Amino acid sequence: MSTLTVGEVARESGVSGSAVRFYERQGLIAAARTSGNQRRFDSDAACRIRVARVAQRVGLTVNEIRDLLAVLPSDPELADWQGLHDRLTAEAERRIRELHAALDDIRSGRRLCDL
Repeated sequence: MSTLTVGEVARESGVSGSAVRFYERQGLIAAARTSGNQRRFDSDAACRIRVARVAQRVGLTVNEIRDLLAVLPSDPELADWQGLHDRLTAEAERRIRELHAALDDIRSGRRLCDL
């Protein structure tokens, strides 16, 4: 399995190097260290970051994203990514339903403090 530098992960995921290090500190991706103490990431690190960014847009917290990614094995296959896709889709749809219900309450004509 090939490994990637911080810069390579940043380019492939569309984030800055500091964001790559943030995601590592938060436990969303993991790095090994070379003998020169440089970080090296697995080839799926950029994909995990892109998934994390989508999950952030859905409204998940870093802890929720960590839990979501934790179910992936160290060398995920297509079926693993599909399962993650399905869980994230279901969560997004659940949140949309909740937002629609809140919007219905707001539009009900009742005083907001009575909702």
